[in-house]
Amino acid sequence: MHLNDRIEAAIASAVRIGQSGPAPSRLAAALHHATAPGGARIRPTILTSVALACGDDRPALTDAAAAALELIHCASLVHDDLPMFDDADIRRGRPSTHRAFSEPLAVLAGDSLIVLAFDILACAPAPDAARALGLIRILGRRTGMPYGICAGQGWESEDRIDLSAYHQAKTGALFIAATQMGALAAGQDPEPWEELGARIGEAFQVADDLRDALCDAATLGKPAHQDDLHGRPNAVTRLGVRGALGRLDDILAGAISSIPKCPGEAQLAQMVRAYADRIVPAAARQAGMIPGE
Repeated sequence: MHLNDRIEAAIASAVRIGQSGPAPSRLAAALHHATAPGGARIRPTILTSVALACGDDRPALTDAAAAALELIHCASLVHDDLPMFDDADIRRGRPSTHRAFSEPLAVLAGDSLIVLAFDILACAPAPDAARALGLIRILGRRTGMPYGICAGQGWESEDRIDLSAYHQAKTGALFIAATQMGALAAGQDPEPWEELGARIGEAFQVADDLRDALCDAATLGKPAHQDDLHGRPNAVTRLGVRGALGRLDDILAGAISSIPKCPGEAQLAQMVRAYADRIVPAAARQAGMIPGE
């Protein structure tokens, strides 16, 4: 099965669990709206790619981990879009969940996806139970406080922001979860994989800052220029377009060099390079070439 098809099948199967039984129909529909069609699925792709590089001896557990991680990511988008946070009307080119279903159902959908993510991992069969417990621990650590995406959102309410902690929690956390969970799902020590996840997360944050500053809403599939609108710290404001692009290149080079030794090391490096080309918008590269920028 193609990697993308494998990931989509795992996510769809997980969502169906949340829609089974005598479920309220509108909330069940909101779960589907929040998760499909998906975006780039970059986090579960990284997780699965790391697992494959490490042998992927428990593919069912890898699939559960990939689905759980993406459910957490989708839940965070549902909550981020709410009026109390970004107040975004569109996500992935269509109405955000609270616009399509109401604010109460969006809150419940996001909460349900978070709970469902951990339930999926907790249902791992006996031979995989020890690994599943470790996966739950990693995902919980990178979802809540003090190192997870909840902390990342919380930093935006502080008068003084620790920029490094803010970026690592808001964006880096789920990328660290991706690399560590991929390794653990395949029976490897997750600790050496933290640096790779942190570097990929930092690169993604810089690329996202570039997209937000240089692209329009039609290109992004969501509101543009949100960093300036909400007064958030970002790489473009701090470094300029050329500086941000240079920083991005440095981070990606470090990410490749940080890949731990594993059977699929070369293929994993190729995957990181491929994502590097995908995450930088053409507008950013073009703007970076403007003389005197």
